[in-house]
Amino acid sequence: MMNSLYFRLNLTAIVVLVIFLGVTGAVLDRAFSETARLALRGQMLGQLYQLLAAAVVDEAGQLIMPLPTHLPYSQLALPDSGLAAFVSNQSGDKVLWRSPSILARPLPSVLPLQIGEQRWQDIEQDGKTYCLLGFGFQRTLKTGLAVFNFYLRDELAPVQEQIIQYRQRLWGGLALTALLLLASQIWLLHWGLKPLRRVRSELNAIEAGECQQLNGTYPREVGQLTDRINSLLAAERARQTRYRNALADLAHSLKTPLAVLLGAIDQPETLPESVTEQSTRMMRIVERQLQRAGTANHSATAPAIAVPPVADRLTASLCKVYRDKQISVHNRMDASVRFRCDEADLIEMLGNLLDNAFKWCHSRVEIQGYKDHQHLLIGIHDDGPGIHPQLIAHILQRGGRADESIPGHGLGLSVVAEIVTAYQGTLRVEASGLGGAAVIMEFLL
Repeated sequence: MMNSLYFRLNLTAIVVLVIFLGVTGAVLDRAFSETARLALRGQMLGQLYQLLAAAVVDEAGQLIMPLPTHLPYSQLALPDSGLAAFVSNQSGDKVLWRSPSILARPLPSVLPLQIGEQRWQDIEQDGKTYCLLGFGFQRTLKTGLAVFNFYLRDELAPVQEQIIQYRQRLWGGLALTALLLLASQIWLLHWGLKPLRRVRSELNAIEAGECQQLNGTYPREVGQLTDRINSLLAAERARQTRYRNALADLAHSLKTPLAVLLGAIDQPETLPESVTEQSTRMMRIVERQLQRAGTANHSATAPAIAVPPVADRLTASLCKVYRDKQISVHNRMDASVRFRCDEADLIEMLGNLLDNAFKWCHSRVEIQGYKDHQHLLIGIHDDGPGIHPQLIAHILQRGGRADESIPGHGLGLSVVAEIVTAYQGTLRVEASGLGGAAVIMEFLL
């Protein structure tokens, strides 16, 4: 299960949600509890002040409290109402007055208070929890100071009941919120991961041979992945095609040397020389076809090769081969033209195209090339008879030849087309401004 991205995301969402809502609930619970207790204390403090205002101290220092019917709060006059008050002397060892609500029940033990001191404490009495407020009070008399400790006691049960009810509503609401958020999260993850499930489905279809690439429309983040996968699939298909073509070319190229060897059997005096010559030729053919079969595909990591010097070396060699034609060659490529590829592939492409141009031209061959931010164009022009438009598709096929009377196998242009395609480029043949044919290779950068 941990290998499932869907499971991991859901588990992470659940953990984060539980922690977040748990912390939020704890903070809100604590805040409400403290607020409720502070509200009770504020209420009790106000009640105590009103009780102090109702108290009277005579000149003899005796405390006189109002009658039960005149107490500021009726609960103080009701037995067991929960709200109670009593007054002690300064040392706290003698009770001077108690509210009727206490009846004869024992009073909580208290400590002496300083004048003006407020003291809060929670006490347990008769199986109940109370909040006790004490206040040190003095009255100035002609004969001196009269000091008393006033105490007000109220039950915490109503406040605790409020806290319990709030807590139930709070955690119930948070639990419902968590369920809704989890359901939403699960649905969102299911919807968000749908492109990945489609990728898996299409990959299964590719594996089953039902399609050749990923054809769906995907979000940008997944689209980058599917584009790379499609590039790898295309590269693999191109590699397989290259190996099949290389085998076909190898078989085709070996026909002539084998035919020569068969013919040499009837000539014993030249047989050793023919065997040596044709064996060497076949070895070179095999090596070249293996090299072509392993041609690398276009890659951003391939070195950028300067094209003009390679073209100059090839034209220098071809000028020696075709020296009888006195061909004028002009290399008009920009010096900045560079192409990321295997150098053997570049030599193969330019060599085949230049060889065809030298073979068919009357006296002039021109090499053109330029690049911008997106494209690289390399064109080989000649002033020969040109190629009829109806023959262009034919000569780009393997074995296709425009003139069967001219020696050759008809594989040159098809080999160039295969290499250009492997580098995600295009090859086209059109009329040249020199009067002959122009073969142009275009690559995306």
